[in-house]
Amino acid sequence: MADSNNNRNTNDSVKRAGRVQPQADYRVTLDGRDLSRLIAPDLISLSLSESRSDEADTLDIVIDDSKNKFAIPKRGAAIKLALGWVGEPLIDKGTFTVDEVEHSGAPDIITIRARSASMTEAMHERREQSWHAQTLGAIVKAIAGRHELKPAIAAALAQIAIAHIDQTHESDMSFLTRLAKRYDAVMNVKDLNLLFMPIGTGKTASGKALSVLELTRKSGDQHRYHVSQRESYAAVRAHYHSNGKSKRKSVIVGGENNHNVKVLPEDYPDEAQARAAAQAEFNRTQRSQATFDYTLARGRAEIFPELPVTVSGFKPVIDETPWLVKTVRHELGEGGFTTTLALEVRDDPTTDKHRSHFRRTT
Repeated sequence: MADSNNNRNTNDSVKRAGRVQPQADYRVTLDGRDLSRLIAPDLISLSLSESRSDEADTLDIVIDDSKNKFAIPKRGAAIKLALGWVGEPLIDKGTFTVDEVEHSGAPDIITIRARSASMTEAMHERREQSWHAQTLGAIVKAIAGRHELKPAIAAALAQIAIAHIDQTHESDMSFLTRLAKRYDAVMNVKDLNLLFMPIGTGKTASGKALSVLELTRKSGDQHRYHVSQRESYAAVRAHYHSNGKSKRKSVIVGGENNHNVKVLPEDYPDEAQARAAAQAEFNRTQRSQATFDYTLARGRAEIFPELPVTVSGFKPVIDETPWLVKTVRHELGEGGFTTTLALEVRDDPTTDKHRSHFRRTT
């Protein structure tokens, strides 16, 4: 646990207007050694960025080294982080591998950047492989096994049949990212788990429902709602070649009679893969029609990407929209402990209130 009496950046408990202010807390270990008390008096900032995409979660720690107290950690060292508040259980945020270290000055400062553990160099090595008559689940499990990861793939995705797909001069990470984009899925590696699940279902990879996060205007102090028509499409078209024939065919998702159609540049090997790609892109365009960024005045370490969210206290169009957490940034510094959320539109079949943002597939 952090030495809260000395840590200048955790907003030591003080009495203001007769009220005791909450105090942020954290635990940082390096290769199994708890460094929380050691770094507490000299911690300048700590930030954690979490994403649902193929990008690794990133942990940045900045320490005042003007007293020459600290050794520079080695690349590859393991950092474990837990965040929260004094008097409450700390939230385990996972294990990270030191990727970049910088020493600068004067005054001397050490900056450490660590990324999600298990994003190994081997996952970024290019390889050649053809996958024939496989399911998506079998492919994900095979790649997970190759890197000693535990696969966590949603059943709805695992059973998808793939007649043939080539991994040509492409890393496993790049290949998985391509598959995730084609099937509108979350793909990420967290704590030795390879996650692969549909975006926006409000469920974990095992099928467990996620609780809806309810936020009010009083929860935060900064927000930004944005609507754009620039990337708004009524339909998406994808082309394919049927049974190896030269004749080019197409499928369209979103309605045949729509004029505002986005055409995917890639030709797919069969109708099923073309339709999946068109549906995935259609879903993405609908989710991105409106975004909502919100900074919570009191950090919420338990929030993570893919949580469904509702908000209240804003304009009706904002309050009535079902939201989905796309990225989260937790920051501990001079401003205390805050959490910033990037939200996008979530397709919620139980309500019609958000249809101005999200059109259904016909």
